[in-house]
This record gives sequence, C-alpha cells and structure tokens, in this order.
Amino acid sequence: MAHSFVSKLTGSFSEGAAENPTVAMVEAAYQHHGLDYRYINCEVPPEKLADAVKGARAMGWIGFNCSIPHKVSVIEHLDGLGESAAVMGAVNCAVLRDGKFIGENTDGKGFLQSLREVVDPKGKTVMMFGAGGAARAIGVELVLAGATRIIVVNRGKDRGQTLVDLLNARTSAKAELVIWRGIYKIPKDVEIIVNATSIGLYPDIDAKLDLDVETLRAGLVVADVIPNPPRTWLIRQAEDRGCDVEDGLGMLVNQGVIGVKYWTGVDVNPLVMRDKLEEIFAA
Repeated sequence: MAHSFVSKLTGSFSEGAAENPTVAMVEAAYQHHGLDYRYINCEVPPEKLADAVKGARAMGWIGFNCSIPHKVSVIEHLDGLGESAAVMGAVNCAVLRDGKFIGENTDGKGFLQSLREVVDPKGKTVMMFGAGGAARAIGVELVLAGATRIIVVNRGKDRGQTLVDLLNARTSAKAELVIWRGIYKIPKDVEIIVNATSIGLYPDIDAKLDLDVETLRAGLVVADVIPNPPRTWLIRQAEDRGCDVEDGLGMLVNQGVIGVKYWTGVDVNPLVMRDKLEEIFAA
C-alpha cells in the first residue's frame, strides 16, 4: 500500500508562542481522529508577520491561527475576509480556499458557546476589559446574542472608542467607553464581567487587573479569556467571593473545534481537546 510522507500543515503565528497551548489540543484531536495533519506553533514578531504568511503560502499550509498581537494586522496579508471577520475587523483563523487565504474569526463564537454554559447573555449588561482583537470578536458576538449593554473598559481611548463605535453602528445594543484609570470598581448593575486582555497570561501569571475585588459579588458571572494558566488571579478572586466563573479553556477549545472544521472538514471531539489541556495544567 502506498503512503504519503507529506502531512497537511496548519499552525499558529504569535508573539509569545511558548505560552500558547493550542498546539497540544489540536495535535491531540488530529491524532484521535486519525488525521494526517500537523500543527506548528511559531514565534513571529510583528515585523516578520508578512514573511510568515508568505512562508505558509510557499510551504502549502492549509490554514493557520493568529494570536497576540497579529489579529488585526494580519488582515493586510490575506486575500479576503469571511463575514464575521469583516464585521469584527479581526482575524484569528486563516483558511485556504481555492488557493487564497481567507480570514475568519472563531474567537467570539468560541467564547459565546463557553459563556452559555454558565449564563445566557440575552438582556444582560456586560462589562468588558480590553479592546483588542479578542474583545472585538467577543463584543460583536455578545450583542448579536442579545446583550443589551456593553461597557468597554480600556486604557487607550482611540482603540476603545473604535470598538464602541463598531458595536453601536452594527447592532441595537448600547455600547459605551470607560477610560481605565486607577482601581476600577464594578458598577452594581453589571451582570457579566469579561477579561479580554492578556493580563495574567503566562509567564506573567501574577499580573492583576486594576480592579477593586471587593466589588465582586455573589451572582456575578466572571469570564476570563486567559487559557494559560486557566485559574487566573481574576478567576480565583471571583470564586472566593461567590461569583459564577468561566475560565479560558472553554473558549480555547470551542474556537479550536471550529478552526479544525474549517481546515479539515471534520467535527472533532471537544472532550479530547479539553482533556489534553486539563492533563497539561494538572501536571
């Protein structure tokens, strides 16, 4: 029987690639389903992103993820955008279609699926820290799912206002910007908190949000997009005060399942991916 010794290639371009566990869960899914695919985790600084995309084309990659800080800047190096990525103005997943790299965004859908295991955002007031690529994706999916008010808390005015304008222009929800200065207190009418920043991501695992933890309260839903480590400072503080929490592993797995389907056409088992991550972080 003839065998091919050339696997189909996928991977990730990011800065700080060593902190990204996606490779472990995706490779586990490929192996579990008998797929002759490989996932290559690449350290790519901003000035080398164009070369990385050219390299993926040259080597025949069928797709790749983009993580911090490339989710917006990668757009100029792609051949087109899917509907969700076009609305959000951010890409975390590129897919080869008819010889062209098309940018998609699976972050928001992955987050929403994970959040719904804890609470339905319909009719809720959400406070979100951050205004980068992940925040764009999450914000759009939250308002499309029926969240009625989004408070964007961000240190930079320009990026924060851009996100607020996007949400207000595209949806019926009310979005507003709060400039993040000093220790932030959670308003009493907020029902869901989302950390969409990289604060707490490995290796800076002791980093803390400038947040008054005494304003966290029982019944509040707190979600953190950080997957490594999953039990961030924010998650631990929220649990201690009786909040319902959702860590970053759920979003990571769910968006990964969607991405693998784009690349392979296969609906992979999310439990295989989740189990692999839990095995790693329990070690």
